Amino acid sequence: MTGPFPIAPLSQMMAEYSDPSQCPVRNVLDQLGDKWSVLIISTLAHRPYRFGELKREIPDISQRMLTQTLRDLQADGLIVRTVYPTTPPSVEYKLSPMGRSFLVPLSAMVEWAFAHFPAIRDARAEFRKAA
Repeated sequence: MTGPFPIAPLSQMMAEYSDPSQCPVRNVLDQLGDKWSVLIISTLAHRPYRFGELKREIPDISQRMLTQTLRDLQADGLIVRTVYPTTPPSVEYKLSPMGRSFLVPLSAMVEWAFAHFPAIRDARAEFRKAA
């Protein structure tokens, strides 16, 4: 790697992974780069949640999108779904150890977003004015 940043140039990554679907960066960010995954993981960072509790914590997510995102995160091994044998069955979601390990880079991204949001908002307004 060259330069001050520990990120390989895209050309270097693509040379190693000629099939884009096999590129770890593209593959992982395809799931974790969306807002719903980030919000769900951030919420589960504090404690396990039942489905309805997650829906209340993230009120602007549809039931369908919450269900699909939870399934995707479970398939990726980032969350654990536990069904308790009650009537009706109770289901709880929590971060897996791998999901917990994602909190470190996610926290850095969240801090960056809070620190830079005013400047980004201003830049967007300037862009709209110029367009």
